[in-house]
Amino acid sequence: MVFILSGIVNQMIVQNSSNGLAHIYRRWSNKIQGSWKPIIVTIPYFWLLLFFLAPFFIILKISLAESLIAIPPFSALLQWTSEGVPQIQLVFDNYSYLWEDDLYIKTYLNSLRISTLSTVICLLIGYPIAYHIGTSTRTKKNILLLMVILPFWTSFLLRVYAWMGLLADQGTINDMLIWLGLIDDPIRMMYSEFAVYVGIVYSYLPFMILPLYANIEKLDMTLNEAAADLGAKPWVTFITVTLPLTIPGIIAGSLLVFIPATGEFIIPDLLGGGNVLMIGRVLYNEFNSNHDWPVASAVAIALLLALVLPMMWYQHIQSKQTDAAL
Repeated sequence: MVFILSGIVNQMIVQNSSNGLAHIYRRWSNKIQGSWKPIIVTIPYFWLLLFFLAPFFIILKISLAESLIAIPPFSALLQWTSEGVPQIQLVFDNYSYLWEDDLYIKTYLNSLRISTLSTVICLLIGYPIAYHIGTSTRTKKNILLLMVILPFWTSFLLRVYAWMGLLADQGTINDMLIWLGLIDDPIRMMYSEFAVYVGIVYSYLPFMILPLYANIEKLDMTLNEAAADLGAKPWVTFITVTLPLTIPGIIAGSLLVFIPATGEFIIPDLLGGGNVLMIGRVLYNEFNSNHDWPVASAVAIALLLALVLPMMWYQHIQSKQTDAAL
């Protein structure tokens, strides 16, 4: 509203006043509008500081504490000696314990394996869907996008429970296969890695499709036509033209699937039933069952660093390549 009124007043002054007065008003108006820019930019940084950095430093502080049978169940970072001198006590045994116990290493590797394979499956399924949506007509495109976003209208937990009913031994899928005569006994699908993969792919597939669609929609399809005119076959055109141009969408979608899938807890717990151990389950056990908050915090910090550091390295390489191209 402020910008609309400013434009109207500006137009009236240009039409009814001298050029000098109009020039002064423009400078005054631009100065007022420009003062809002730092405020608008500061709000997201404040949000990031409040809801990401602050909890991160709290967890980091707990990871450097000693486990105690008390409330809270960890020692204070700043302690006072008998002489009344403040002393900072840091305990790094929690991080060394992660390397001494094979449980954490195996859990990390298993989580990375499941999340990586799930990301690849989402990419193989989501890329054709995103390409079809991006190259469809506007009416069809809106309908298909609605179908992709529609599952978000239902609670995530309810959708996982629905898959429990579908994959159970006496569930819908086994009952249908037995009714069709394809199997005699129910297939064991629940409480297995297969069920975990199904749940992760189903839940995070839209996060792969939407970035890919946003990237594919901006492609210049005349490049494909030019490649076809030069005699390139469709698969050659896809590999040499379409695929390289959609790499940013592939990276964005893969990150949106891989990162939350690595720390997933609900899907492995409900569909895996404890048989598929992932890092989210270990965190839950350390916090709630063992009440070992320092070790649990160390596990969370190690997971965060394992995910963030490669991303920072990749962004550094990308920025160097961009600067070199410019």
